[in-house]
Amino acid sequence: MASATRPFSRFEWMLAGRYLRPTRKEGFVSIISILSLLGIALGVAALIIVMAVMNGFRHDLLSRILGLKGHIMVQGVQGALPDFDQIVKQVRAVPGVTSAAPVVEGQVMASASGASLGVVVRGIRAEDLKRMTVVSNSLDPRTLGAFKGDDAVIIGSRLAERLRLAPGMGITLIAPRGNVTPFGVTPRIKTYRIAGTFSIGMSEYDQSYIFMPLEQAQLYFNMGATVSGIEVMTVDPDRVKELAAPVSQAAGAYARTYTWQDIDSSFFDAIEVERNVMFMILTLIVLVAALNIISGLIMLVKDKTRDIAILRTMGATSGAMMRVFMIAGASIGVAGTLIGFLIGVVFCANIESIRQGLSKLTGTTLFDPTIYFLERMPARMETGEVASVVIMALSLSFLATLYPAWRASRLDPVEALRYE
Repeated sequence: MASATRPFSRFEWMLAGRYLRPTRKEGFVSIISILSLLGIALGVAALIIVMAVMNGFRHDLLSRILGLKGHIMVQGVQGALPDFDQIVKQVRAVPGVTSAAPVVEGQVMASASGASLGVVVRGIRAEDLKRMTVVSNSLDPRTLGAFKGDDAVIIGSRLAERLRLAPGMGITLIAPRGNVTPFGVTPRIKTYRIAGTFSIGMSEYDQSYIFMPLEQAQLYFNMGATVSGIEVMTVDPDRVKELAAPVSQAAGAYARTYTWQDIDSSFFDAIEVERNVMFMILTLIVLVAALNIISGLIMLVKDKTRDIAILRTMGATSGAMMRVFMIAGASIGVAGTLIGFLIGVVFCANIESIRQGLSKLTGTTLFDPTIYFLERMPARMETGEVASVVIMALSLSFLATLYPAWRASRLDPVEALRYE
């Protein structure tokens, strides 16, 4: 008898489970409980999926943008940077710097197959391009070996597709500032051989970037013995501000430095703001489902008034009645949260396959890479965020049970049975 009356005893769990099972008389209450469970499941799944997609966007964009541009850029105070090899050596010696590469960059017009597009030419040494894994990992093993001479370039895969080009073919580059003649500056026009194509999975770069050997880029853009700047990679891009001052000091007084956060911070801040707003909006789904738990339990308490009164007269305590309805309501929340967690994890693990399937089914492009920059829909679940979503849903579900359970515990059996 004592074991039956202790807190959260088997009797209380049995009674809560019986109240959750639908009967013909209590069908409407059961429907509310089912809707509450589905609401919590959908809310938790939507939160996990949206947070994972937003994290995936930030991670993939950050890794591709910074993998191509670098974490810190060193430039000359007056534009071109002279004596760059010595500066590269000094910058590489700074603790926390993983690599430093001199680059020459300029905008040109690329022409082939009767079409022309504006592109960015980046002059870089072959060994530095090899260390740029976001690009080199997508290259054919023979491409870097052919990336030499006075006419070799590597172009983006989307650019090659738009201009109908392939490795071994020629591409004509037109620079607005070329040879100086008695009649003024004339455009520089030169045809280069395509040594290979790269694909980093970001449409903006795959269709607008061309790599050229550093020495040839210096000649093409009339840079002489100077470069446009030095791109510096660090151990942790999120802590790049800490290395900005040491790198600037190592570069010398005639150089200036700026970080990727100085250029692209507004873009990533916008992603972060959108992520937080989406979290707040989708949390309302879980909140509405929790309110459904409250309404369902209140109706259940009202419907079970006679049963509660009889149990009280038989010796059940007010605390036991409170725990019975807390268990009933919390069970809905826990089941909905677990179902939503499983749906969210499975969806995130197969999000690209689901996207492709829906695209084929509807005949539309659901994730256009020319709009969203990335070729694949990313999803990156972080343990801390998933845990916070689950804890938040469980907490709201538990809080939703307190008031109805309190009302059940305060029920006076004499008043309840007076008119029975």
